[in-house]
Amino acid sequence: MVKTWAEKEMRNLIRLNTAEIPCPEPIMLRSHVLVMGFIGKDDMPAPLLKNVQLSESKARELYLQVIQYMRRMYQDARLVHADLSEFNMLYHGGDVYIIDVSQSVEHDHPHALEFLRKDCANVNDFFLKHAVAIMTVRELFEFITDPSITPENMDDYLSKAMEVASQRTKEERSNQDHVDEEVFKRAYIPRTLNEVKNYERDMDIMMKLKEEDMAMNQAGLKQVPALLENKVKEKTCSDSEDTGSSECSDADSEEEGDRAHCKKHPTDPDIDKKERKKMVKEAQREKRKNKIPKHVKKRKEKTAKTKKGK
Repeated sequence: MVKTWAEKEMRNLIRLNTAEIPCPEPIMLRSHVLVMGFIGKDDMPAPLLKNVQLSESKARELYLQVIQYMRRMYQDARLVHADLSEFNMLYHGGDVYIIDVSQSVEHDHPHALEFLRKDCANVNDFFLKHAVAIMTVRELFEFITDPSITPENMDDYLSKAMEVASQRTKEERSNQDHVDEEVFKRAYIPRTLNEVKNYERDMDIMMKLKEEDMAMNQAGLKQVPALLENKVKEKTCSDSEDTGSSECSDADSEEEGDRAHCKKHPTDPDIDKKERKKMVKEAQREKRKNKIPKHVKKRKEKTAKTKKGK
């Protein structure tokens, strides 16, 4: 059993190194003995994160660092740590190093998402003690798993997420976490294929979504995280102002004060959801016009085979 765990630690550390996540460098494995690179200075090993005295600004910096490592671990290394906390992170040279990945699991593990939720809760609990304005567990979970977040929009996403978190009171955060926790616990997530009841319906839905994504790509539309949708609209508005293709009018609002509201040009791809759906449908319609009917396609294939046989 110990030999198996050592092998698993070796494989997972290699994955983390490949994904450029700071962790011990795996050097050699012999039976149940794993040799790793030393993290520390001179003869002093790096301390656990839980034993480090952190200023509020440094704690906030490390929080952003850790959650990006969690996302990279999930998206690039295809792993969930499954025991991430201040006890399994080292502090060295002003950065965090992830350790103890022998129990880490892949996405297809039956309890991978539950383990990820627990990791999110552990990380949030630690940094909350250091007065960091943290996301809720669900917000952090979505940040790690959301495929529409890219290296190009990640900084904007984190900036917006931390802004929202800083405006939330401790009581509001606690209440939101409690609600999210209960919803998450009750969410039905199939563990095996045997638990999927309506697979034909699910396949149809998946194929429709795939077609919509392809149509959006052909139309030059890009998926944007929900948190950044308003920002994209505002940016499009300001760009339109520069080119003179749209008009902006000041409107008074009790909640937001004076803010410019844009009347976007109909050809703008980022107008709103209705306009986006309309464009997707049009793109699909154009695609269907050029689509060869199945009976014609089969006839051509049959003719080609006949000629080849002759």
